[in-house]
Amino acid sequence: MSSTAAASSGRRDAAPDPAAPVPPHSRTALLRAADGVPIEAAYAPGPGPAAPAIVVAHGFTGALERPAIRRAAAVFAQRAGVVTFSFRGHGGSGGRSTVGDREVLDLAAAVAWARSLGHARVATVGFSMGGSVVLRHGALYRREARGDERERGGREGRTGAYGTAATGAAGGTADGGAGEVAPGSETGGAGADGPVALGSGTDGSVALGAHALGAGAIPTGTVPYADAVVSVSSPARWYYRGTAPMRRLHWIVERRTGRAVSRLVLKTRIHHRRWNPEPLSPTAAAPLIAPTPLLIVHGTRDTYFPLDHPEALAEAAEPGAAELWLEEDFAHAENAASDELLERIAAWAAEAVSGRSS
Repeated sequence: MSSTAAASSGRRDAAPDPAAPVPPHSRTALLRAADGVPIEAAYAPGPGPAAPAIVVAHGFTGALERPAIRRAAAVFAQRAGVVTFSFRGHGGSGGRSTVGDREVLDLAAAVAWARSLGHARVATVGFSMGGSVVLRHGALYRREARGDERERGGREGRTGAYGTAATGAAGGTADGGAGEVAPGSETGGAGADGPVALGSGTDGSVALGAHALGAGAIPTGTVPYADAVVSVSSPARWYYRGTAPMRRLHWIVERRTGRAVSRLVLKTRIHHRRWNPEPLSPTAAAPLIAPTPLLIVHGTRDTYFPLDHPEALAEAAEPGAAELWLEEDFAHAENAASDELLERIAAWAAEAVSGRSS
């Protein structure tokens, strides 16, 4: 593990430019997560399929069409193809948010789509809630994992890749597993050979599914792993309430009134069920990501999670496999990330995945 100020010590990050150009969506898709929840996604090709792909996982209340995500995609597209998507309960995706638990299935579907588009190397970049999701995805979906493995009850060990989730078959328990609805109860189940196609769209859009992409496009047993993981502004542990923003977030998530406010004002639909079982924590996930390269990015002005969170993640990671950037004057997640910081993240990701064979 190396710890660095990422060349930011002694200077202020340039303010994010809300008018920055955004890449055109060359293709849109309605993906199916492994438990059947429909996930909206978009793709910008960047330099082309020979380049790596970056899959962007937004923070809580974000969505693929939010300006901050579009801006990040524009910066990343200078070096890579970019897949953006909306987590369940956000934007045009179905289902309800489980605030970082079942969202790992949404990310897996987006990574699988990126690979189906011809990108042999894929990095995941997650912000805040998305930062915790990319950590757990990196621990559970590994290149060497078998297609029939599955995470079990938050066990802090190498438990594999949600198994049938990796191949697109319906997973979870009859009561909805770790906090989401029972597989198929809201949106229908997924097929045994891959995500179920929802039907093709127009103007270049396509539905991801074994049949929509053609036989063998995503072989049964394929694990949609990442070749590099970047976690930005992530918590290190669950249920943290040590700051005012996190106490407000817990009120929104845990109270019926808060969930109504989230649905009406924040346009985010939150599931009422509590986690059962509790998912693998970010700190428990960090050491399981190796040998995949891991970058942890955090701001010194983060008002949600103080610096003991990124430091705990870096300490938990496999020695020599993770890098920590503590960014001076950076606040929290995608809304506060400057174009300069995003450019450095993209450069790191492109270099990191180049060290892994396809």
